[in-house]
Amino acid sequence: MIVLIKILQVILALSILIIIHEFGHFFFAKLFKIRVEKFYLFFDVKFALFRFKPKNSETEYGIGWLPLGGYCKIAGMIDESMDTDSLKNPPQPWEFRSKPAWQRLLVMAGGVLFNFIFAVILYIGIMAGWGESYISNDNNSIYVNDLAYEMGFRNGDRILKFDDYVPERFEMLQADMVRRTASKATVLRGEDTLDIYIDQNMIGDVLNTPGMFGLAIPFVIDTIPATSPNYASGLMKGDRIIAIDGHDAGYLQDTRQLLKGYTGQKVQASVLRGKDTVALDLQVDTSGLLGIYTQLPGVKSRKYSILEAVPAGIRLTFSTIGGYIQDIKLIFTPKTEAYKSVGSFISMGQIFPANWDWYRFINILALLSIMLGVMNLLPIPALDGGHIVFTVYEMITGKKPSDGFLAGAQMAGMILLFGLMILAFGNDIGRLIR
Repeated sequence: MIVLIKILQVILALSILIIIHEFGHFFFAKLFKIRVEKFYLFFDVKFALFRFKPKNSETEYGIGWLPLGGYCKIAGMIDESMDTDSLKNPPQPWEFRSKPAWQRLLVMAGGVLFNFIFAVILYIGIMAGWGESYISNDNNSIYVNDLAYEMGFRNGDRILKFDDYVPERFEMLQADMVRRTASKATVLRGEDTLDIYIDQNMIGDVLNTPGMFGLAIPFVIDTIPATSPNYASGLMKGDRIIAIDGHDAGYLQDTRQLLKGYTGQKVQASVLRGKDTVALDLQVDTSGLLGIYTQLPGVKSRKYSILEAVPAGIRLTFSTIGGYIQDIKLIFTPKTEAYKSVGSFISMGQIFPANWDWYRFINILALLSIMLGVMNLLPIPALDGGHIVFTVYEMITGKKPSDGFLAGAQMAGMILLFGLMILAFGNDIGRLIR
């Protein structure tokens, strides 16, 4: 059932984003009176699952069977269909190639523009409907995995800076370190401030190892429900458990493995109460838990009115675009090995929640819309960015590339895209095997 829910979310998200993107091309084509021959969700190689053409319409609408994208077939334009028959005839006034360069530029940029506008609308809706919540990096400490430990970080470190940048959001620490290609992290360890120099040869491992910096949660008691086996244990709100059976347990994560060894038994805990340390016998339940709610540190929240949500949504959109552009730079920097983190629809499915959650779905949809927009801006001939580059070149030089050159460039771009798709699927399959 979980797999089915994830698959449905991927299909729905892809369908929405493809329609939005292709409608951007469609909108400007119609605006400039360019004929649109086909508007398809997914590719109709050999046959279509569904197609129809309204009466007196020049456009055929349909759904293909190959869910690798979609297309808007514009008359007189060389696209992924590689249909060049119409180019053998003299240019017609309703064709793409007959229009001035600035109109063709808007037609090609329309998909990306609509993706970004769609992300802005979604983020405004999120800000107005749910507000903004994040874990502040102020006064919060990290709980490290093996890679972070190897790089020199330790449980309880507070990350103060990456080079000269002061991170604000705790959940973005790993991304900030990579995107800024930081050479140094300044941390507070106990009462000492020290620098950890970051080996750039490990950036590839960082990109492929999520969860480097977990939130180190002190085991500070918040509430003890009446159903807890430790309801009458003597624990009080504000107490902090610092050891289990003589073993240090400075953080909640430390206690998990320790308590598993005492399932269903009593265990002695050292508890810090103010300046005093007291010993209490606690009952471990059959799940290896104490049945206690802890205090969570550093969560910041803000609510927005509809008017306030507009600039907040725009800021978040541009911030996300900037971050993803930095990710793209890393992918095309071989020494970082960031290309190993490129994923396909399999990776996409893994980021969706196991249960339907509108807040998370809309958040992911906005992020994917930005990713689709940025990816299509890459100057690869088969993508919108390639067409935009050729059109801008024409506007600057006054020389229009020949149809033969454009057809050859389109083919080369498609070969490159297929190579990237093979890389993405290969990475995902490799991760699943491992």
